[in-house]
Amino acid sequence: MSVRIDGEKSGEVPERTGRLRGVLRGPRGEAVPALVARACTLVGVLDIAAGVFPRFRHSRMHTLAEVLPGALGPFAAALSLSAGVLLLLLAHGLRRRKRRAWRAAVVLLPAGALAQFTYRHSLIGVLVSLALLAPLLRHRGEFTALPDPRSRWRALANFVLMGAGSLALGLVIVSVHPHRMVGDPSLADRIEHVLYGLFGLEGPLDYTGTTSWTVAFSLGALGLLTAVTTIYLAFRPEHPAARLTEDDETRLRALLDKHGGRDSLGHFALRRDKAVVFSPSGKAAVTYRVVSGVMLASGDPIGDVEAWPGAIERFMDEARAHSWTPAVMGCSETGGEVWTRETGLDALELGDEAVVDVADFSLAGRAMRNVRQMVKRIERAGYETRVRRIRDLGEGELDRIRRAAEDWRGTDTERGFSMALGRVGDPADGDCLIATAHRVEGPARRGSARTSGPGGAADGTTAGAGRTTGDGWTSAGPGPYGDLKAVLHFVPWGVDGVSLDLMRRDRSADPGMNELLIVAALQAAPRLGVTRVSLNFAMFRAALARGEKIGAGPVLRVWRGLLVFLSRWFQIESLYKFNAKFRPRWEPRFVVYRTSRDLPRIGLAALQAEGFLSLALPHVLRRHPKAPRPCAHALAERDVRAA
Repeated sequence: MSVRIDGEKSGEVPERTGRLRGVLRGPRGEAVPALVARACTLVGVLDIAAGVFPRFRHSRMHTLAEVLPGALGPFAAALSLSAGVLLLLLAHGLRRRKRRAWRAAVVLLPAGALAQFTYRHSLIGVLVSLALLAPLLRHRGEFTALPDPRSRWRALANFVLMGAGSLALGLVIVSVHPHRMVGDPSLADRIEHVLYGLFGLEGPLDYTGTTSWTVAFSLGALGLLTAVTTIYLAFRPEHPAARLTEDDETRLRALLDKHGGRDSLGHFALRRDKAVVFSPSGKAAVTYRVVSGVMLASGDPIGDVEAWPGAIERFMDEARAHSWTPAVMGCSETGGEVWTRETGLDALELGDEAVVDVADFSLAGRAMRNVRQMVKRIERAGYETRVRRIRDLGEGELDRIRRAAEDWRGTDTERGFSMALGRVGDPADGDCLIATAHRVEGPARRGSARTSGPGGAADGTTAGAGRTTGDGWTSAGPGPYGDLKAVLHFVPWGVDGVSLDLMRRDRSADPGMNELLIVAALQAAPRLGVTRVSLNFAMFRAALARGEKIGAGPVLRVWRGLLVFLSRWFQIESLYKFNAKFRPRWEPRFVVYRTSRDLPRIGLAALQAEGFLSLALPHVLRRHPKAPRPCAHALAERDVRAA
C-alpha cells in the first residue's frame, strides 16, 4: 500500500519522514536540555546539602558549595536551601525544554551571580553562575516548549506536596544540630517547632549560639517557598485541557461516514474529552488526550489512509511544541506500519482484538457447548433480550438505561479510553446499538430468548415493572430500574459493523448476563444489517495462549504466570477467556512509542486514561462535572423527534 502526504507527491515522503525522525531522535536536541537539567539538579542538591548539614558547610566541599547560587552572606543556609529547592523544581521543566523554566533559570542565575559579587565580592561565585548560564543562552532555541494544559487544582496539589516535603526537610534541619540543642525534645516538640518555623514563628526548641537563627531562617525559607509557589499556581491564568469542539465533532463524523469501516475503534474518537489535530487537507485526523505529559492517541488515524501522514505530522508537531511524549495505544497493524514509517517510532504488540463474523457464528457444536448451556439456563430463569438502535428507544427508557449503567458501574471513575465512548444515549449517536436483558415472570420457555424488534415489546412499547406483556409474561421489576437487569452498548463500525463499548449488569442478576446479550446481539445482527462485531480487547493474548500449550518454554511460562498473577487486579486473563468463548478471529493491536525508556511512563499514562489508576483529588473535593454537551446535529435531531 503506497502512502503519500496530503497534496504532495509520493516522492516527497522520504524528505518529510527524515525531518520527523530528526525532530524525534536528534542527539543535540535531546542532549542539551538533559545536560542542563542534570547540572541544575546537581547544583540544587549541593545547595540544599550546604544549607541543611552543618558538617557539610564546614568540610572541604564547603569551598565549592559556598559559591553556588543562593549561599549569600549571613543568610547562607536559608538562601542556599531556597536556591536548591528552586533549581530542583526548574530541572524537570528544563529537561522537557519548557520556555518558562528557561526564563526562570535565566533570571535566577544572574541574580545569584550579582549577589555573590555584591555581598561576598566572590569572582568564583560569579563564574559558577555564568558557567551554568552560558549553555542556557547559547541553546535558547532548544527551550521552546509551551505550557501543559493546567487547572488551578494543581495549586492544592502543590501545597500538599510542598508542605509534606517542607515538613520532612524541616525535621532534618532541626535534628542535625544535636550538640547545640538545649535539652532533649521529643518528636512531637520537633514537629511543633517545624510547623511554627514554616509560618515564621518561634517554636519551643532552643539552640546555643547562632544556630537558632540558622534554623529559623531555613524553616522560614521553606514556608515562604511553599506559599509563593502555591499562590502563583492558584492565581496564574487557567488553561483548561483541550476538548473536542462542536466543529471538530462535525468534521470527525463526516470522516467516519466515509472511512469509518476501516478501524473498529474509529467511533471512539468522538469522545468529548479528547483533542484532535487534522491533516492540512482535512481528510484525516488524529485524536488524543494528554495524561501526565504523555500525548496519548488511540486507534488508527481517522479518514483517508493517504492523508494519514499529514495528520501524523501535525500530531508530532504538537507533541514537540509542548514537549510531550508521543504514544499511540491500540493501533492496527496497518496503522502501526504508517506510524513507524513516517515518524521513526517503534511499535510493540500489545494484544489482540476479538472480532466475530456474524455469518460464521453459531451456537451449535462442542466448542460452543458452555455458552449454549449458559444461555439456555438463563432463558429458563425467565429472561428476555431486546436489541435495538438508540434512535428507536423512547426518551424515558433511555434515561432509565443511563441511570442503570451509571449505578452499575462499580467504580468511582469511568473506565475506558481507547475502546470506550464515555456516554450512552446521546441523540447524535442514534446509530449505536443497545442490547438489554429483562427479567420477566411467567411460564418457562424453550428455545432462544425472545428478542424484540425496534419497538421493544409486541405492542411497540417497553415492558415496565409489574405490567403484563402481549404474550402473557409479567415483568418482574422489584429494583429501581424495573425489569432491566443488564445493558450492552455498541458503537458503529462503518455501515455493517459494531464495536462493543460497555457491559453493565445488576449485581443481583443471574450470572451469564453478558454472554446472553452478546449471543442476542449476534443473532439479531442480520436483521440490523450488521455483519461483524468487535468484542473486548485482550492484552497479551498471544502470550497467554502460547504459554498454556504443551511445549511452551520456561520463559514463556514465567511470563504467562506473571500475567495470571496480575489478573488479580487487572482483567487480563479473564477478558481473554471471555472473548475466546465466542470463537472470534484475533486482530493484533500495537502500542507505538519513541524509546524503551518511555514505556513505563506511557504505561502509567495509559492506566490513568483507562481509569485503572486515579491521581485525581478526593471525591469530596472534585468539581461536579457538567452535563455532556450535545452537538448541533444532536439538538436538531432532538427537535425533530420532539415534533
